[in-house]
Amino acid sequence: MDLKINNKNALVCGSTQGIGKATAIALANEGVNVTLVARDREKLKAVLDELPQHRNHSYIVADFNNPRELQEQVIKFIEKNHGFHILVNNTGGPRSGDILTASLEEFDKAFTMHIKCNHVLAQATIPFMKQEGFGRIINIISTSVKEPIPGLGVSNTIRGAVGNWSKTLAGELGAYGITVNNILPGFTETERLNDIIKIKANNEDTTVESMTETMKNYTPAKRFAKPEETASAVAFLASEAAAYINGINIPVDGGRTKSL
Repeated sequence: MDLKINNKNALVCGSTQGIGKATAIALANEGVNVTLVARDREKLKAVLDELPQHRNHSYIVADFNNPRELQEQVIKFIEKNHGFHILVNNTGGPRSGDILTASLEEFDKAFTMHIKCNHVLAQATIPFMKQEGFGRIINIISTSVKEPIPGLGVSNTIRGAVGNWSKTLAGELGAYGITVNNILPGFTETERLNDIIKIKANNEDTTVESMTETMKNYTPAKRFAKPEETASAVAFLASEAAAYINGINIPVDGGRTKSL
């Protein structure tokens, strides 16, 4: 299927590993000019080398703990280079733990990294999208938007806030040819999942191997997702073909989420 996004420009956040990296590669393979964003310059360079070299790829070094710095770096890039048709908001999830024991600092940090950073990036990129009459904002969040996940109290709270932020934004931008959608990954083979498995195994006094099999059995697919499978969903939402899909949550979870 021709996604018709050849020569479009994409800003992909958290793109040095996991779903972010897989998304950058998937979009680049569709002919998109990809700009990577993360805080580790050496890792950014390494991913840049993996992208097709005949495109105009680049990277921005920025820390999602500092939304003002992130915004400044992106605006500076746009002024010197080009705007973006596609924005993929993606960053590391909040620390696991029960909500009752979460500190105010944990909530502050998560709100900053997810809501504030998503917001300043949208503000920086939307003017160009309006000018082009084409825009795709895709947020990588969590199935907890539909069903809160035990032991991820802060994450459940903040992911839900991102879902409502994006739904509101979708209503404001639809008339400009700009869509705003959320991808809700299920258990995906990433470093974050490995950390969650270790914590759950420790809490339940079992082995990592046993907990891994238990969690695989939570889903009808009986396996974890590959980051590339989630990235394929992102690429479709970024396409011309997805122009009438707006303001929705799409689980990529192998059927684990029980809600419709």
